[in-house]
Amino acid sequence: MTVGNIESAALFDTGKKGRGLRAIRELSAGEIVFAEPSFSAVVFDSLASQVCHSCFRHQAKLHRCAQCKFAHYCDRTCQTACWDEHKQECGAIKKIGKAPNEHVRLAARVLWRIQKKTGIVSDSQLIPVDQLEDHISDLLEEDFKKLQTNVHNFQEYWSHGRKQHSVDYISHIFGIIKCNGFTLSDQRGLQAVGVGLFPNLCLVNHDCWPNCTVILNHGNQSALCSPYHPPLPRIELRALEKIPEGEELTVSYVDFLNLSADRQKKLKEDFHFECICAHCSQHIKDDLMTAAAESGGSKPSAEDVDEVTAFSKACLVEIEKFRLQGNFHELMKLCHECMGKQDNILADTNLYRLRVLSVASEVLSYLQSFSEAAECSHKMADGYMKLYHPNNPQLGMAIMRAGVTHWHAGQIEVGHSMICKAYSILLVTHGPNHAITRDLESMRSQTEIELKMYQYRTMEDAALKKQPVTSNPPMSKHLATVARKNFL
Repeated sequence: MTVGNIESAALFDTGKKGRGLRAIRELSAGEIVFAEPSFSAVVFDSLASQVCHSCFRHQAKLHRCAQCKFAHYCDRTCQTACWDEHKQECGAIKKIGKAPNEHVRLAARVLWRIQKKTGIVSDSQLIPVDQLEDHISDLLEEDFKKLQTNVHNFQEYWSHGRKQHSVDYISHIFGIIKCNGFTLSDQRGLQAVGVGLFPNLCLVNHDCWPNCTVILNHGNQSALCSPYHPPLPRIELRALEKIPEGEELTVSYVDFLNLSADRQKKLKEDFHFECICAHCSQHIKDDLMTAAAESGGSKPSAEDVDEVTAFSKACLVEIEKFRLQGNFHELMKLCHECMGKQDNILADTNLYRLRVLSVASEVLSYLQSFSEAAECSHKMADGYMKLYHPNNPQLGMAIMRAGVTHWHAGQIEVGHSMICKAYSILLVTHGPNHAITRDLESMRSQTEIELKMYQYRTMEDAALKKQPVTSNPPMSKHLATVARKNFL
């Protein structure tokens, strides 16, 4: 049953994959295919007092709901905007004296909204939310027990004075949330802060090399009337490339930087389907992800590659333990040992080399060892560019971080170049009005000004002193402070 329409996409039967969406006109890279507010959404339990329950922005000082003392908001505007959804929740929390977990809270919000809106909240919603797939019959025994516990807790939480639902129907809603819940990020896209349900997005099928991506736009509260600057968060489905009319729209449910067998396993466990996309079926780029280094036309022995790979796997486990403990000295000691063993053995696209480089660059930046961090981040970005889709949002974010790190290290020419490259990617994946893209545009302008000033000074000095022009100018302390505060 189709109940609404989207200007650029239509629901269709894909055959083996069931329902899907396809383009009904040609789409350009970076174009918004559709935007959709959440049917319902909640903040994670662990961040309930740190993130606004209306706009999902991470804020230092939030105002607490005086009634339930659980929900927090930026200000009166956010609280008023969320009241229609929070008022039932507020009464339920007061009644039982505490807030249940995020899964129960989201299920309750979904059911309250179904009662009020019969499962449809806008003319563009293609199907009622309770007609989405739940895959309960496919759940593992452990996951099914967790679902049953949530159903039991829900029944205690649900107000006795309102319409009661059968256990099967409540279980159906929890199944829908488990299979279709979309993780919400904060305003910078750097931290997962909540989970929501977006009915139209749920109809977009998976491909490991997709033609679309999904981002959360937190909106612009100063531009309430513009469809591209909503006052509240919404997801945007954006085209990553030119999409011809009639082609199916796809997104990736998992990170591409895993071997095809590992991606297939995760998709089967979490989403209950066998991935038969071209990249999985043909194992595309698996060879690069497991590649050995080449030096002078020769490669290391298979035994050496296996030994270093096993060592890298074990190191990554220990590295994660040190990271959680905040023991960065031991973490970097292990990273250096691991990277030393990987040199001339694992290629720059090898997954284990990239994973160690990712951790090392992040921790070194935190420790303000920017020159070494820049070296690691550059190697990581080079590997990513050989593996990811050229407009992959994770690639754009990685190149942005590498550019900022080079900027901090005083390598402005390289930093500016990488920042410009990241900006061109994020214009496609996030659009010009997203907070991250605006931050990046500010950095791009600042590095361009500083680079021009340096070039002018060095040319002037060279003319006066007849000395050759050098590279890698020092950055100003002010710009370093701005960059470090905002982007690392």
